[in-house]
Amino acid sequence: MADLSSKRVLMLATDGFENSELFEPRKALLDAGAQVTLASIRTDPIRGVTNGSEPADTITPDLTLEDVDTEDYDALVLPGGVGNPDKLRMDERAVEIVEEFMDDEKLVAAICHAPWLLVEADVVDGRRVTSWPSVRTDLANAGGEVEDEEVVVDGNLITSRNPDDIPAFNKAILEALAKVDEDVD
Repeated sequence: MADLSSKRVLMLATDGFENSELFEPRKALLDAGAQVTLASIRTDPIRGVTNGSEPADTITPDLTLEDVDTEDYDALVLPGGVGNPDKLRMDERAVEIVEEFMDDEKLVAAICHAPWLLVEADVVDGRRVTSWPSVRTDLANAGGEVEDEEVVVDGNLITSRNPDDIPAFNKAILEALAKVDEDVD
């Protein structure tokens, strides 16, 4: 595994994130040496869910969305859950963060329902993507080329369908971040 200690990764989440979709990618990134920062609407602890609605673990965000400077990060990871991306796509700054990462052609990875944020940021037109089945129509209506694969990589954009895809999702993120290291060296 590549040493990603020079990489800074931003995760966006709020209440209702799918527990495994935040904690497992975060652990994989930390294990590879990456610096991971969690931003949310507030810095109060946020609670995840499992199976769509069962209360799960909490985590305390490092900073608010308003305090995010996207220039400080190499990648953005967006966990799903139904409530989490639905709340975040209604937050102007969350949408701006996604737009800024995509405009700068930095790595953006979204799983399950998180591609709703990509739709809201209007960044999927002409891009190959996947997601949870109920989000696919939104992606197609936004101009995305929807595929039913465990992970879809289209340039700087990585998407996956659901928690079962987390191993492939994590692998794609780590490989993409390692490639960024190679491109810089």
